[in-house]
Amino acid sequence: MELPADVVVLGIFVADTTYQADRLPHMGETLIGSSFHLSPGGKGSNQAVASARSLAKTHIITKLGDDNFSEMALNLWKNSGVISEAMKVTGKSTGAAFVFLSEKTGDNAIIVSPGEAVGEICSEFIQTKKEIIQNSKVLITQLEQPLEAAVLALKIARSSGVITILNPAPAMSLPAEIFTLCDYITPNEVEAEQLSGIRVDSIESAKLAAEKFCQMGVKNSIITLGEQGAYFHNFKVSVHIPAYKAGKTKETTGAGDAFNGAFAAALARGESGLVAANVGCAAAAISVTRQGTSDSMPLLSEVELLLKHTFVIDSEQ
Repeated sequence: MELPADVVVLGIFVADTTYQADRLPHMGETLIGSSFHLSPGGKGSNQAVASARSLAKTHIITKLGDDNFSEMALNLWKNSGVISEAMKVTGKSTGAAFVFLSEKTGDNAIIVSPGEAVGEICSEFIQTKKEIIQNSKVLITQLEQPLEAAVLALKIARSSGVITILNPAPAMSLPAEIFTLCDYITPNEVEAEQLSGIRVDSIESAKLAAEKFCQMGVKNSIITLGEQGAYFHNFKVSVHIPAYKAGKTKETTGAGDAFNGAFAAALARGESGLVAANVGCAAAAISVTRQGTSDSMPLLSEVELLLKHTFVIDSEQ
């Protein structure tokens, strides 16, 4: 076992099947698409790759099936410098995702089938990874694996002084205690609305939702706003971070994961939350100029180049 880690990611891998077309079909309708692409995905895996490409020593905790998709995952992590803490489950499947990609805008709609192996990510499994979590600098998790595993991992990290990040995607009903375990929460507009009850359709409403999360027990709220950047809020500072421009948008699928992975790595380097959020926004801006999800995660050198001549909001006083 290799210790310590900078960033530990609890999450899942899925194989992304991406279909590009003018629009989604109606029920019972068949459309001809313009392209198809099979690539590695899954929020946890994408975030781990983004973190590793930001030069953080990154471990991923997950379970995989014993199929071809699991080999895709292991090859991806090896080539990206991610340290696998995955367990293969005999006779179970690895997950897959349907990704619709709009030809007009690059926006996406996604259906994730996590796979049978993911259903076995339980509290007992997390306990076997306790030492890895305790000896890390940052833990980030999402909600694609069973909720009990995410809650326990956050508890272990919090009790050990590890920085905790919850990327609450996909949004679901959550126990109140989970918010008190979060140093940072990073929903997008849709997830923020579902969890806070506040519709997020402007900078002003993003601020209200971010304030609500802090009232619920979160230390720092970051609502990612797509082409409008992100909104950062804690009890010291409340500020809108404008989006960075890195080129023409091709696909937005991996933007949130690029943000979260680069953000986690920046926190592990000792950056403040606000500076790390700027780093995340820059990483997301680069990712949308590329096709694919894991394939679109930028290198730290690319992010630093984009930030070099751009004003960075860096005061939390």
